[in-house]
Amino acid sequence: MATKVYIVFYSMYGHVEKLAEEIKKGASSVEGVEAKIWQVPETLPDEVLTKMSAPPKSDVPIITPSELPEADGFVFGFPTRFGMMAAQFKAFLDATGGLWRTQQLAGKPAGIFYSTGSQGGGQETTALTAITQLVHHGMIFVPIGYTFGAGMFEMEKVKGGSPYGAGTFAGDGSRQPSELELEQAFHQGKYIAIITKKLKGAA
Repeated sequence: MATKVYIVFYSMYGHVEKLAEEIKKGASSVEGVEAKIWQVPETLPDEVLTKMSAPPKSDVPIITPSELPEADGFVFGFPTRFGMMAAQFKAFLDATGGLWRTQQLAGKPAGIFYSTGSQGGGQETTALTAITQLVHHGMIFVPIGYTFGAGMFEMEKVKGGSPYGAGTFAGDGSRQPSELELEQAFHQGKYIAIITKKLKGAA
């Protein structure tokens, strides 16, 4: 049976979704791995999203908590809100109480990726504060460390991401993920897929 990796995200303006697409490509590049991309439900009403100039949602399927146990590993992505994950993703995780009670996600590896508005806007704290969600589920946090190599030390260009996971800067919304940020996202997907496959094989 194929190793299943679910990339689950929330994206208001599309930056996190672009990273998610690259993460899926990276995970899918590993033989025997089936990667699937999902988005969590929106919690804001349409009129509020319109006032925030948020574009329409993509056709990526919306996941429910009951579908999470199907996966062998995860990569969770979200934009930051004051240095922590967006409320929409937190609301989704708050609905996983039944899975927590039965510890159905325990022992499964999970990585984190994110988007922030500025360089000091939470590239590390957004991931760091999200780890508590994994801990209570008994999941295994898989950071990328410095496995991305020289790309981790880029100093001439603005680059999101950290040892915690892939990341990008949205700025005022007009900036899109750079080529290097997308490469790091691809790397994260491939890296977590390899680890997920190893863990499943050893089980």
